[in-house]
Amino acid sequence: MKNIRNFCIIAHIDHGKSTLADRMLDITATVTEREKQDQLLDNMDLERERGITIKSHAIQMNHNYNGEAYKFNLIDTPGHVDFSYEVSRSIAACEGALLIVDATQGIQAQTISNLYLALEHDLEIIPILNKIDLPSSNPEEIGDQIIDLIGCTREDILLASAKTGEGVAEILDAIVERIPAPEGDPEAPLQALIFDSVFNSYRGIEAIFRVKNGVIKKGQRVKFMNTGKEYDADEIGTLKLVKDPQKQISAGDVGYIISGIKEAKEVKVGDTITSKESPATTAIAGFEEVKPMVYAGIYPVDTDEFEELRTSLEKLQLNDASLTFEAETSAALGFGFRCGFLGMLHMEIIQERLEREFNMTVITTVPNVSYYAYTKKDPDERLIVNNPSDYPDPAILERIEEPYIKAQVITKSEFVGAVMTLCIEKRGEIVGQTYLTSERVELTFDMPLAEIVFDFYDRLKTISKGYASFDYHPVGYRASNLVKVDILLNAEPVDALSALIHKSKAEDIGRKMCVKLKELIPRQQFLIAIQAAIGAKIISRETLSALRKDVTAKCYGGDISRKRKLLEKQKAGKKRMRQLGNVEVPQQAFLAVLKLND
Repeated sequence: MKNIRNFCIIAHIDHGKSTLADRMLDITATVTEREKQDQLLDNMDLERERGITIKSHAIQMNHNYNGEAYKFNLIDTPGHVDFSYEVSRSIAACEGALLIVDATQGIQAQTISNLYLALEHDLEIIPILNKIDLPSSNPEEIGDQIIDLIGCTREDILLASAKTGEGVAEILDAIVERIPAPEGDPEAPLQALIFDSVFNSYRGIEAIFRVKNGVIKKGQRVKFMNTGKEYDADEIGTLKLVKDPQKQISAGDVGYIISGIKEAKEVKVGDTITSKESPATTAIAGFEEVKPMVYAGIYPVDTDEFEELRTSLEKLQLNDASLTFEAETSAALGFGFRCGFLGMLHMEIIQERLEREFNMTVITTVPNVSYYAYTKKDPDERLIVNNPSDYPDPAILERIEEPYIKAQVITKSEFVGAVMTLCIEKRGEIVGQTYLTSERVELTFDMPLAEIVFDFYDRLKTISKGYASFDYHPVGYRASNLVKVDILLNAEPVDALSALIHKSKAEDIGRKMCVKLKELIPRQQFLIAIQAAIGAKIISRETLSALRKDVTAKCYGGDISRKRKLLEKQKAGKKRMRQLGNVEVPQQAFLAVLKLND
C-alpha cells in the first residue's frame, strides 16, 4: 500500500487538465505511440469538439522513483460548474489533488469551488502553474494569488507546460513525495466505495470503486450495502487504457467490477461494496443523492417515438448518474418526459447526445426550477411545484418559496459596475466584495436560481468581454412573490409556454413573449389572438392578422353591396375556420422565450 498514490486533477475549465493527463500518460509509458492522441481520457466526440470534460475518468499509471515502482491512480475530473457532482465523487476517492492554474488567466471561480471541495476532504494539495511556455504567462503575479489562496510557499508551486511536457516529470516526483499513501487494513472486512459507473452494452454495468479496507477477489460473492443486492464478482481488474483483469484488488487500490448488472438503479454512486461471507458492519459515508437544479420537458417530435425516447434516456442515465426523468403529458406536445439537469450546459449536452447517439429528434420546453408551495388549508404541508401546471390555485396559496444560490463571480476590476448591474437586475443581493489583487475582484451574491437558468452566463461573459468566471452553490429556499403567466392562443392556453415569474417582471415578460410569438408563429387563414394572462387578467395582447384572398378582385364597378356581400361571406368563413383551426407552435417559439433580452 505504501507505493500506491490516488490523486485527482482540479482546475477551471480550459486550464489544461486533459493535456496534463495526456503528458503524464506519455511519460509513464502508459500509452504506446500508436495509441497517443490529444484529450486521450475524453473519449466522447462531444468532449473533443467542445474541449471540455463531461464524464470523469480513472486510469492507472506506473512510475519509478529512486529505483522503487509506484502505482498512480489518476481520477480525471470535469471543470464546468454543471458537473461539480462528478468532481465531488472523484475527490472522495483520493488522498491528494493537483491544483492547476493557468499562468495567463489566474485563479477562476471554479478553481476556488473545487479547491474548497478538496480541502473539505482533507486532501493534500500540489499547486501547479500551467502554460508557462506562453509569452503572456505571468508566473510571478499568479504565483502570489495561489500563495494568498492556499497559504503555501513559492517553493511549493511547480511550474509546468502540459503542451510541451516541461515540468511534468517533476510533478510525478512531487506526487510520490507529497501525497500520502492510502490508509486501510487489508485484513479487515471488505469495504469499497463506488465512485463511478459505466454502461457497457455487452456486459452490463461496470462499477468503478476504491477499496478502503479488505480485499476483493474474482468470483467472490459481494453485497451492495445501500441497495442490499448481491452479485458474483465475475471480473475485477484495474483501469489501464484498456481494462486489465486481476485475481484480487486490495485496500488502497482502485478498480472495476463486472457482475452482469443490467439495471442502472441497482448501482448507486456512493454505495459500499462488501463481502457476503463476512460483511462490514458500517457503510462508508458516501454521497448524497444528486439534486437536479434545472427542469425541462423533453418530448419526441413524433409521438410514436415515446417508448424509444424512454429507452434512450434510460441508456443515457446509465452513463450519467446525475440525469433524472419521469413521464409527463402536455396538452400541446403529447407524451414526453420531465427531466432534471444539473444546469444549462448539462441540459444542452443531454439534448445533443440524444440526437447524436440515439438519432432522436426532440422538442425541449422552457427550462425552469422547482418551487415549494404552502397552502392555507395546511400551512405545514409542502407541495413541490416542478412545472407551472402544478401551481396551486392562488386563492388557497399561503406562500411560495424558490431556490436561492450563492453566486461567486471573479472578474477584472473595470467590469465590477456592469457585473453588479446585471446581478441586481436578476434580483441578486450583493453579500461580499473582495479584491484578490489590484486587478481582480471576487463578488459574492445571493440570488434566485430561476434568474440564472436562462441567459445569465452568456450575458455575464458579454459584459465582461469574456473575463468573468462564475460558480454557484445552492443555499436553500426563500419565500418569494411569484405569479403564473399563461400564454393563450385564441383563448386556448399553451401549457408548454407557461412560466412562473416574479410579480415585478411578469407584465414586462408577458409583453415580450407576445411580441416574440407574433414574429415566430406562421400566419394562418384565420386571425390569431396571442395573449399573456395572470389568472383571469389579460396583461398583454398581440393580433396575428389572417392571410386573406382578395375576394373582391372580380368585381368591376357595380353596386357596393356586391362587394360587401362577398366580404361578409369571407368573414363568416374565417370565423368558422377560427373555431375549428389549430395553431401550430414551432419549436423555436419554445426556445425564443429564453432569448427575450436579445
